[in-house]
Amino acid sequence: MIDAGSSGSRVHVYKFNFCREEPELENEVFHMIEPGLSSFENDPEAAADSLEDLLQIAVESVPASMQKCTPIAVKATAGLRLLGAAKSQRILDAVKNRLEVKYPFPINAVEIMDGKDEGVYAWITVNYLLGNLNVGRGGKSAATFDLGGASTQIVFEPQFPIGNEQMAPGDHIYQLKYGNRQYNLYQHSYLGFGLKEARKKIKSDIIRLREEYAIASGRVYHPCLPENYTETIKWTSHNTTTNVKVIGTNAGHAMCRGVIEKIFGKEKPCPLSPCAFDGVYQPPLTETFSDHELYVFSFFYDLTQPLGMPLQFSVRELGELANRVCSNDVEVFQHVPGAIKVLKQSPDYCLDLTYTHALLRVGYNVPPERLVRTAKKIKDAETGWCLGASIAMIDDNQLCKRY
Repeated sequence: MIDAGSSGSRVHVYKFNFCREEPELENEVFHMIEPGLSSFENDPEAAADSLEDLLQIAVESVPASMQKCTPIAVKATAGLRLLGAAKSQRILDAVKNRLEVKYPFPINAVEIMDGKDEGVYAWITVNYLLGNLNVGRGGKSAATFDLGGASTQIVFEPQFPIGNEQMAPGDHIYQLKYGNRQYNLYQHSYLGFGLKEARKKIKSDIIRLREEYAIASGRVYHPCLPENYTETIKWTSHNTTTNVKVIGTNAGHAMCRGVIEKIFGKEKPCPLSPCAFDGVYQPPLTETFSDHELYVFSFFYDLTQPLGMPLQFSVRELGELANRVCSNDVEVFQHVPGAIKVLKQSPDYCLDLTYTHALLRVGYNVPPERLVRTAKKIKDAETGWCLGASIAMIDDNQLCKRY
């Protein structure tokens, strides 16, 4: 499985044992590279070239006798979605041609994955690795919150009291059959609310709010960035493009939060109530998912673990961490190897942590005292959507069989 994400591409080579009632993961080979396919928007062949190292790892990891019956899929996510249909299709065509001409694996798919599948496959991955999907076992499934570069997804199995109203109808419902169970999942993928896209929006919103001043002076001030840190943003208004300097003021977590919370559009009309953010319906976690585990991963993990956070923390503690970083209170991280260096090298750390906290607390309405878990791996397998997508892919292919 090739994960062609917005920030990089990753290969996952899975080995399963099929002698059991459900596939049992025996081994995973994982490697990632940067940048992602979307970085080659005007050079499709260079995009295909960028996957060569990953494809060689796949060849080396699968025995030669099994390569012709080991399926491969390349699934792109929000990075390519944002390029537009024409550019993204040229890249996908170049990648598919490279696989057909040079590599022995039967091709399952080379495509842009639907955002809802991305979220649900991640849900399958986490719950599969936790053992929540074991055949014959009843168990509470965990909710998953994925935060990529361009999009973020939420997936959970709402629990409604018997006799009460059920989930409102709509395309947010994902009916998943796994083993002998039917799962009625809530899912939504928010394109443009991944960390990197949100970061762009948070910076440009300051210009939009003070557009006249920004264009006239060529500068604007931002509370989420370090004092005197400067970044130039191209701003287009009335068919005229101007370079605007965004200058940090290090105003602190509260002031930064005041800017960031505006991007969630909590004031938008809510056609189907209740809504989480951006006018999108979501069953309330406090009422329909009060005693199940919440798993947050990808950038949630990448931002918290270098600063010494445990693998389980409350939403309030995440806000306290953001407050420490935004206060430039770096000495409290002296006990964590490499933490101070990471903070000094990353001018966006205050903004990023404040956004991740606001996404949970303000966006998804997770109470401050609620505990969340984060993980890069569970049982030595990477979290994310790839394992779930691979399990779903198994039934669609003629797999290698030994007699």
